[in-house]
Amino acid sequence: MADEVLVKVDHVSKKFCRDLKQSLWYGVQDIMSEVTARKYEHELRKGEFWSVNDISFELRRGECLGLIGPNGAGKSTLLKILNGLIKPDKGRIELRGRIGALIELSAGFNGILTGRENIYSRGAVLGFTKEEIDKKLDAIIDFSELEEFIDTPVVNYSSGMKVRLGFAVAAQMEPDVLLLDEVLAVGDVGFRAKCFNSIYKMMKNAAVILVSHSMPQINRVCSDILVMNHGQPVFQGKDVPKGIDKFYSYFQGEEGGIILGNGQATIHHISLNGNDSNDIVDIAYAEKLWLDFRITVNSAISKFDIIIGFLNQELQIIAQSCSNYQEVTFVNKNKAMDIKFELDNIILNPGTYSLFINILTENNGEVLCKHYNIRKFNIVGHFYGYAPVQFQGNWTF
Repeated sequence: MADEVLVKVDHVSKKFCRDLKQSLWYGVQDIMSEVTARKYEHELRKGEFWSVNDISFELRRGECLGLIGPNGAGKSTLLKILNGLIKPDKGRIELRGRIGALIELSAGFNGILTGRENIYSRGAVLGFTKEEIDKKLDAIIDFSELEEFIDTPVVNYSSGMKVRLGFAVAAQMEPDVLLLDEVLAVGDVGFRAKCFNSIYKMMKNAAVILVSHSMPQINRVCSDILVMNHGQPVFQGKDVPKGIDKFYSYFQGEEGGIILGNGQATIHHISLNGNDSNDIVDIAYAEKLWLDFRITVNSAISKFDIIIGFLNQELQIIAQSCSNYQEVTFVNKNKAMDIKFELDNIILNPGTYSLFINILTENNGEVLCKHYNIRKFNIVGHFYGYAPVQFQGNWTF
């Protein structure tokens, strides 16, 4: 059934103890309490904390849940509970069908065995017979692109090769539930694209849970999202962009304003849409953006170019405009110069962005000054399209 619930998590919690000796003693107490049917689970004892606290969700066939949050939020712990590696202290989990998991790079691999032998080993764990694995073997090796090394012991594999082999087995064995924990972060670009295409195909008949710190990956494949922090759910639902914004909100206080270059140019102040403060400016989608800033350039530099661009919340350059591309070259007036840049329509997806300004010698030469990750602003309103790589603006000086 297309809408069959394959994963049901009902008020699941898991606690750990910070002190090793105390943790061992608590473990003995828990074993004894289970024997006497009086499990100690409702309160935290000295040194304990909730790594996962009261998590509930359902995932149906054909859905992909993005599990995100800051480091230490409890995401990997939750995935290990789902995979049966550790027991929850409270709550109930129901999983239906075959479970495929890539939680750690070397999980499930025997380093002494070859890649081919590990395929049979992992396939057996998933419940396949030798005859069934024989039929899928060529497809697994072909997907992993490890034909030359398939009979090499896995201990000699790189982390990327282990990911290739592990994902190839998980994909070709066609699990009903697939758990992925950051493992695709080490793969090369071509193989990651191949994996995501495979996830799209598997989602037709499987439920996928993906843990990643790459928000483009989450936004690309996930139909549902769960944001965790300190073990607790802080946002969940089908509004994936809103969940991603919640995730980014935990990093708004990160230090910005990095200044690079050889120091022969200086930016004295920056005003965004008439706002001279460092407050985040709200700009409506497709509205005008203008930037005023004052600079001084060493008198030894007669002409220079300026690049202005936008960074997303992962500090990736998503769009930029270079004065040189528009056949504008600035002539040094040997005094403070007021520069104004205007953009008639700012076509960016709703979200938070920051600016960078780069001053170079003529024809994109030496970097005189570069202000990176400065003056944050929000794009608010409706979404109509994606930002172009290059945009045009009007320069005056």
